[in-house]
Amino acid sequence: MGRIVIIGAGRSGLAAAAHFAREGADVVLNDRCLEPDPAVLDELAILGVPAVWGGHPLALLDECMEVVLSPGVPPGLPFVQEAHRRGISVVGELELAHRILRARADGSMVLAVTGTNGKSTTTDLLAHLLKQSGLAAVACGNLGTPLLAAQASAAPGTRFALECSSYQLETIRHFHAEAAVLLNLTPDHLARHGSMEAYLDAKLRIFQCQTPQDLRLTPASDLTFDAFAPGHGRSARFGWGSPQSNGAWCDEEGTLWLVDVEGTGERLLHRSELKIPGDHNVENALAAAVLARHGGASSTGIREGLRTYPGLAHRLAFAGEKTGIKTYNDSKGTNVDATLTAIRALPGPLVLLLGGQDKGAPYEPLRASLAGKLRHLIFLGEAIPLLERDLGDLPHTSIPSFDEAVWESLRIAQPGDQVLLSPACASFDQFRNFEERGDRFEALVKEWMSR
Repeated sequence: MGRIVIIGAGRSGLAAAAHFAREGADVVLNDRCLEPDPAVLDELAILGVPAVWGGHPLALLDECMEVVLSPGVPPGLPFVQEAHRRGISVVGELELAHRILRARADGSMVLAVTGTNGKSTTTDLLAHLLKQSGLAAVACGNLGTPLLAAQASAAPGTRFALECSSYQLETIRHFHAEAAVLLNLTPDHLARHGSMEAYLDAKLRIFQCQTPQDLRLTPASDLTFDAFAPGHGRSARFGWGSPQSNGAWCDEEGTLWLVDVEGTGERLLHRSELKIPGDHNVENALAAAVLARHGGASSTGIREGLRTYPGLAHRLAFAGEKTGIKTYNDSKGTNVDATLTAIRALPGPLVLLLGGQDKGAPYEPLRASLAGKLRHLIFLGEAIPLLERDLGDLPHTSIPSFDEAVWESLRIAQPGDQVLLSPACASFDQFRNFEERGDRFEALVKEWMSR
């Protein structure tokens, strides 16, 4: 056997390195980074996998059997093109993981999720619904844990709720999902794909190897997705309006329904019972419910899962409630656009925590979305002067310390209010990352609830 060359030292690359190390293959990891993370070096040392840093020397292709691309590596890289010219197999990490999974032939299923927005929440919620039905399930892929790593410890018959990015999908060939959804599409990653048409083509590849026994789910708001989709999957849709064709719907009263292939509708719950707020999360819930049902989830499991799902950590996640005051952790809201989405998702009145390390964008666009639903703003961290410049005429209090700002937001909130951490700023003025900031918010909320 020849050498395996893995390009990219991120999570996907390391998962591939671990797999081939276990197989005893001749494998080398390669990355253009000049100063690799010490933790990565330690992991490679434990695996016994050598690495080449600082570029992609063509000599690595000598006696090479296969090149494995991490999602962040563009297929147009000269090294990759040379591999093609030499007739060397080039495979993406997702395709590799799928090949290995299917070779197990253990009854596992792939339930795949893609789209521009909502992928992570839908994937995580899907796994939750399956687990509530007593099924072995794991959320993986672009969400965090690569499929290759997730399957290494998974039991036979596991349902893999798999988030797929356009970067992963553009290199698949035989990847096959028993059920797949394209949630939506808005401009993104155009520097990589070149045009919206190419971006859409990459996303639609998630359906290309489906059979008539598989499920192809697309939004009712854009029928072109289903019309242009490759493969032979059975069409289903999700969206707004009275229960219609096969799929899931939210009617005019806010009730969520599942509809089977015979057209029989089944009531799930009212949208007010969801812990994850906003129209976008209703759509995510509809999509997850359809895929979960195809994966074998029970009606009871789906209902209970929808009622209990708290949201993905730090993404408009319900953090707790006391005396009619609800709290939400949207620490992942590190820019103005993300905070706009969070504001629109909640009915108000809002006590909104803004601030941290400024990212250069004006905060003025938040003003219109706050109209009619603002109780009070809390400005915090380094960005206080800029927040006061743009929004200082609105009811606000400026408190530099994060902890003190959170306590003040909880003090002034009234029954019926929502306290929302969606800072529109980076966290690096007081925290190592947005996760640490969100964890601290939730810890303070928990302390407040216990008093």
